[in-house]
Amino acid sequence: MSTMSTMSTPDRSQADARNAHQQATSVSAAQVKPAGAVPAVELRDLRKSFGKTEIIRGASLSVARGERVAIIGPNGAGKSTLFNLISGRFGPTSGEIFLDGRRIDGRKPYEISRWGLARSFQVSNLFTRLSVFENLRCAVLWSLGYRYAFWKFLADARDANQRAEEVMHKLKLHKRRDALAMNLTYAEQRALEIGITIAGGAEVILLDEPTAGMSKSETQRFIGLIREVTAGKTLLTVEHDMGVVFGLADKIAVLVYGEVIAFDTPEAVRANPRVQEAYLGSISGEGQADAQTGARTGAQTGAQATAAGH
Repeated sequence: MSTMSTMSTPDRSQADARNAHQQATSVSAAQVKPAGAVPAVELRDLRKSFGKTEIIRGASLSVARGERVAIIGPNGAGKSTLFNLISGRFGPTSGEIFLDGRRIDGRKPYEISRWGLARSFQVSNLFTRLSVFENLRCAVLWSLGYRYAFWKFLADARDANQRAEEVMHKLKLHKRRDALAMNLTYAEQRALEIGITIAGGAEVILLDEPTAGMSKSETQRFIGLIREVTAGKTLLTVEHDMGVVFGLADKIAVLVYGEVIAFDTPEAVRANPRVQEAYLGSISGEGQADAQTGARTGAQTGAQATAAGH
């Protein structure tokens, strides 16, 4: 949709959005935990079966607000299924999921999104024939309460345009403002995907293999970008690159055959015998060397990103 596209007046549409939000959030008191140190995301004995095959087997996890958590595990461990359960794409077979104290298992993805959770996917999902700026603005519009109609120009949506510009500068894509998404480099497309994810203002961000397919140099720059644009937010990411895991995460959750077998700091997880046996190398000399190299690379990248931030 071009900048000549139209929408309803901001006052009317924002009021409608607020009313819809209030209706959507009218959950019973039994579904909301008491106030206090409420985790940003909490899983309680979560299970998911497809037919007779149990994929997630009693997973429990508690992620504090503002934490960066990497979810790792071998192929087939259930990482993507876990993300799909948290974001509402799948309903659990049993167990509970809480977002900021509100029970969300069984809720629709759009409801969970309204309550402050956004996710990206392994494959970029962009409006390829729209510009960088237009992609970001599309992500912003609904969160600000705008609805499409035929008597209002997008150019008049000053708050949406301003927010899109701010996100674009955070992503360092302002020089590519009018470039079509289809003409961006792969790394730029992934950055734009993350921008779309955060543009709506969600406080909990799920990133599914954000650096997949990138070169080593692109990955190092991308870790710094993720740290910057998600500062102050709660981040859960699925990642196979140990350099990214050790450079980005405050804590690591290890998922093996649908169970969380460890959840601790990167150093503690790396030294955990169960993790070594199940995932980080079994641990042959090559696997152990890869894990140690990932840790060193991650620490160096994290230090560089921190220094750049100061």
